[in-house]
Amino acid sequence: MEQSFKLFLLLLIHILPLRSLCSPVPPNFPPNALPTKSGYLPINPTTGSAMFYAFYEATRPTTPLPTTPLLVWLQGGPGCSSMIGNLFELGPWRFSDGSFELNPGAWNHLFGLLFLDSPIGTGFSVAPQEEEIPNNQTKVARHLHIALTSFLLSNPPFISRPLYITGESYAGKYVPAAAFYILQENKAGQKTKLNLRGVAIGDGLTHPEVQVQVHADTAYFMGLMNRRQKAHLEELQRAAVRLVREQRWADATTMRNEVLDWLQNATGLATLYDLRRQRTYETEPVGEFLRQEKVAKALGVKEGVVWEECSGLVGGRLHEDVMKSVRWMLEAVVREIRVFLYTGEFDLRDGVSGTVAWLEGMEWEGLQGWMAAERDVWVVGKEVAGYIQTWSNLTQVVVRGAGHLVPADQAVNSQAMIQDWVLQTESFGGSGRKQRTKFKGSRGRKQRTKFKGSH
Repeated sequence: MEQSFKLFLLLLIHILPLRSLCSPVPPNFPPNALPTKSGYLPINPTTGSAMFYAFYEATRPTTPLPTTPLLVWLQGGPGCSSMIGNLFELGPWRFSDGSFELNPGAWNHLFGLLFLDSPIGTGFSVAPQEEEIPNNQTKVARHLHIALTSFLLSNPPFISRPLYITGESYAGKYVPAAAFYILQENKAGQKTKLNLRGVAIGDGLTHPEVQVQVHADTAYFMGLMNRRQKAHLEELQRAAVRLVREQRWADATTMRNEVLDWLQNATGLATLYDLRRQRTYETEPVGEFLRQEKVAKALGVKEGVVWEECSGLVGGRLHEDVMKSVRWMLEAVVREIRVFLYTGEFDLRDGVSGTVAWLEGMEWEGLQGWMAAERDVWVVGKEVAGYIQTWSNLTQVVVRGAGHLVPADQAVNSQAMIQDWVLQTESFGGSGRKQRTKFKGSRGRKQRTKFKGSH
């Protein structure tokens, strides 16, 4: 009886926001906008390095919490805070113009949602010594494994929860590295095994040597530059590739930056992250909010830690990592668990063409099956939301009406997307599906209904 009561209390704690454990809620912070739990996960207790987290429990779980999927979100950068993903993209509340509004496309309707400021030194995370900040993906992955294990052990009913690691942009490296590391640790007989079921990457940088080569063609065929400009950009791209093959990693990163800078200047675009935009994604209000001392206190932030959107220190530590590939890790991961790659159609930086280019070069026995699979039209409600191609463990989606930050641009559709992929319903149904229905024309086109849990 006593054990049952303790278990009930544990479950209750994880269902309700732990406001009693935090400082008073700031005036412009709705009480129910606070995370279910937030604070720190120790990485090195001796030095005090720790990873900040914000966790939101599922608001409409369809299964008991010990079996409710748990999503982990990692931001890119390198060195950018996942609180941007939280308050600007896919969290339950969005902050803009000095106030909160409910996010209709929040990813925590059916799933638990855990935001991690990784690597340490990012956002609210703490790295007392610069040398502790990871300078390669193996170290990033090891810290993530430590943090996730700590989080699950501090919440015993969560250990069995199906785990999905997700992220965007530079997390196209973090996610495969973390998954590869976790799968290896599970095989090594670790006492606490993480129930990793899949990974999802949005607009990711995963295999830079190939991705850096597509910018000229993409911009040219979209009418953003002429043939002479295309030829010049191709020269810069080839220079970046040469440096990669010579393993001059710092120089290769610098050359990639030159490629992107030249592309933006030549096209006159406000941002390569979304070629439609007349201004960049406006994340500054989130930063102004999080830098308030009373807000940091309410979130359980360590005293003296000031939030920054993207850490130059972390970016510097990973400068030589930028042009290194983790595709080989993803090739190992897709053999064991499900992999989901989604990309906004208007992203000119880490967009569709680059993703497809490195996908088509994978060393994976299912590649030919994926390349031969039908490309299906993905419909949400009565509107085309994108295009989906699936074979075995690999699903790739192009999201219409979106740039680099898909959940920010297409909130409700991104919610339907992640829910249907995790639960394998609607257009994403069927593990290992070998065939897809080809639409024979717009008039007789089969319409898919919106997943009932989408709103």
